[in-house]
Order: sequence, then structure tokens, then C-alpha cells
Amino acid sequence: MPQIDPLIALAGLLVGFVVGLTGMGGGALMTPILVIIFRVHPLAAIGSDLVASLFMKPVGGFVHWRRGTVEKGIVKWLLVGSVPTAFAGVFVIRLFGAGDALQSRVQLLLGVALVIACFGIVGKSYLDARRRRGLDPQVDGAPVTSRPAATVLVGAVVGLIVGMTSVGSGSLMIVLLMLVYPMLSSRRLVGTDLVQAVPLVGAAALGHVLVGDFTLALTLSILIGSIPGVYLGSRLSASAPDIVVRPILVFVLAVSAMKLLNFSNTGLFIGLIVLAIALPPIWVLIAQTRARPRLVAAAAGGERLPSPEHAEPLPLP
Repeated sequence: MPQIDPLIALAGLLVGFVVGLTGMGGGALMTPILVIIFRVHPLAAIGSDLVASLFMKPVGGFVHWRRGTVEKGIVKWLLVGSVPTAFAGVFVIRLFGAGDALQSRVQLLLGVALVIACFGIVGKSYLDARRRRGLDPQVDGAPVTSRPAATVLVGAVVGLIVGMTSVGSGSLMIVLLMLVYPMLSSRRLVGTDLVQAVPLVGAAALGHVLVGDFTLALTLSILIGSIPGVYLGSRLSASAPDIVVRPILVFVLAVSAMKLLNFSNTGLFIGLIVLAIALPPIWVLIAQTRARPRLVAAAAGGERLPSPEHAEPLPLP
């Protein structure tokens, strides 16, 4: 029997919860944790995490499918682009070399992917804040017209990155989908992303298994924690304030990126100071942006009024 690591299982529980809650952070969190904390070789971490995600993603996707928060037309076109490039990415990474040199380059590439993921999460939070208050309930449930060409391109780009690094099936995919489909609500973005990620991750995982980047004990340790974690996160995704989770996620990913990019202790210390100074005002701006449309509409006498359950009671005569 493969030996289960309880600490890796605990890490899987936390990562799975974040994935179910926000649709982000699977490979972007789990793979760096395996590399930095548990000293797993980068390619083994990528392959094992992708195989674990293949079992983890359907749990959250099933919850959203039952709730009707999945855009099936968008999923179809995403898969046309993402599945072949995710499989190809496994072999593209082999062009970087072999042995220890390959592991070192993969680690650096993973660090770069995490930096991109950080910007993606900040961008996603800002774009989401700009439109959150402006979406009427009717718009949230309205059908969305698919844009095949742009959607296939998004799938192809993200698929390639996922195949090479395991990062991007949530953090990068959701940001690009927001740009292509600005009227898609957060719930539908998360649901659509979790469902499309299953075949995408499956293609990448198959490639890594074929070339030997897979450890059964490591994968099982991740799964024992991540499956209940993603289920709980998905159950709470409609009501939990993920604007609180995202700055923590950005901080963790940024620190992980610096470690993977081999920052010196001095560089890491300076990076932590920069993050501590920069992140709070960024999220204050995002929080203000979330509230601004309602305030502007109320001041202008617009039609967007608070819903009855949030409205202030009128004073008695």
C-alpha cells in the first residue's frame, strides 16, 4: 500500500477549499507547496497534482452543474482549444533540457506562471468588482452567446500553460473568460471553469503519466484532503466573501513565486515588504469599486435600487 502523508493531505484540504470557493488556486497553490515545503521534484509535483486535480475538479463541477451555473456552450469551445494544447504542453516542456537542468528550468517556469497568476487574480477581482453591483438578477440567469474564435484561443493558451506548469486552469482561465464574456457572473464563471477544467486537466495529466511524472502515494495524499475541501468550498461559493480570500491567495502565490525564482533572503525580505505595502490599498480600491455603482446610481436617481431585503426601513410618520 502506498504511504499516505497526513501533512500533504492537510495541505490538499486547504487548497481544495480555496479551489471550490473561488475557482482559483489549484495548481498555483498545490504545486508550489509540494516543491517548496515538501521538497518534491517540480515535474513530479506537476504530474501528481494534475492527476489529483482530475479527481478533485469534478466534485466542484458537479455541485455547480446541479445548480445550473455552467455555460455549456462556452465549455464546448474552450475544450476545442485546451485539450490538444494541454497534452502537447507536456512534451513542449521536454524541449527545455533533461535531468537536473530540466527540473531547474521547470521550477523557474513555474515561478513565472505564479507571477502571471497573481496579476490575473488581481485583475479578475477588479473586473469583477466593476460589474458586480451592476448585474441585475435577471441578467445573472440570462443565456450568454458563445464567441467561438476567442473562446478557442483562450482555451489553447491556457491549455498549453497548464500542460507545462499545472498552473492556470482556474486563475488564468477565469480572468480571460471575464474579458471575453464581461456579463458572465462570478458564480457562472466558477462553475464553467470547474467543468471545463476536467477534460483540460485530464489531457495534461495523461501526458505526464505517459512520460512518468506521477507518484501514486503523493497523488493519494493530495486527494484525501482535497476532495472534501473542494466540496465544502463549492457549497459556500455563492455566499462566502471571496474578496477576503483573494488577497491572501495573491500574497501566498507571490511569496511562492519568489522562492521558486530563487530570490535571495534579502530579495525575499524586500519582496515581503513591497507586498505588505502594496496589497492593502489595492484591495481597498477594489472594495470601493464594488460599492461605487450602487452609490452613484442612488445619487443620480437611477433605476438600480437596493433589493428589498437590504433596503432601509422607511421612518414612520
